[in-house]
Amino acid sequence: MNSTADSYSQTYTPPDTLLGAALAPLDWTRSVSLVVAFSLLTALAAQIVIPTGPIPITGSTFAVLLTGALLGSRLGAMAMIVYLVEGVCGLPFFSLGLSGPAHLMGPTGGYLVAYPAAAFITGAFAENGWDKRFLSAALAMAVGSLVILAAGLAWFSVLTHTSLPVAFQLSVLKFIPGDIIKILLAAAVLPSGWALLKRKASSKS
Repeated sequence: MNSTADSYSQTYTPPDTLLGAALAPLDWTRSVSLVVAFSLLTALAAQIVIPTGPIPITGSTFAVLLTGALLGSRLGAMAMIVYLVEGVCGLPFFSLGLSGPAHLMGPTGGYLVAYPAAAFITGAFAENGWDKRFLSAALAMAVGSLVILAAGLAWFSVLTHTSLPVAFQLSVLKFIPGDIIKILLAAAVLPSGWALLKRKASSKS
């Protein structure tokens, strides 16, 4: 058992992300704890709801993108998979405290199933240093947001038997202003976090 853990700690390379650098060495225990913590953060953000018809505006997409940027591609995607499993298994983690597998078949199902992919893509950009500058961080977040919106649009169009232009007006258009605000906030936080981390490192040396 110990040899397996030792082997993992020797072969596992922490992602080059803000949390990966701040919490290094990012071993198995810390990785699992972060995955669970960020799944819970996403569940909490999902309860911030602005009712707008069948698809409400929530804070969960902000949590998804931030999770990917902070944890990296693999851990970020894992955190979102854990979040979906928690909700499907009956925990009231989806918006408005809903849960169960049937929720994934509803109007918001397309957005939800895209969370792991969005976190993975945003995390991959972050691992390549895109989170260290405002413009590149904003672009990485925008790509992740587009993945969620595209999946949500496609599923809503299929579910409601509406054309893509009509589905776009009903399921995407209203989210764009809020997503822009979320992207700008996250893009401002990440480079600031890196700058703070560098100042702490330089003060210790």
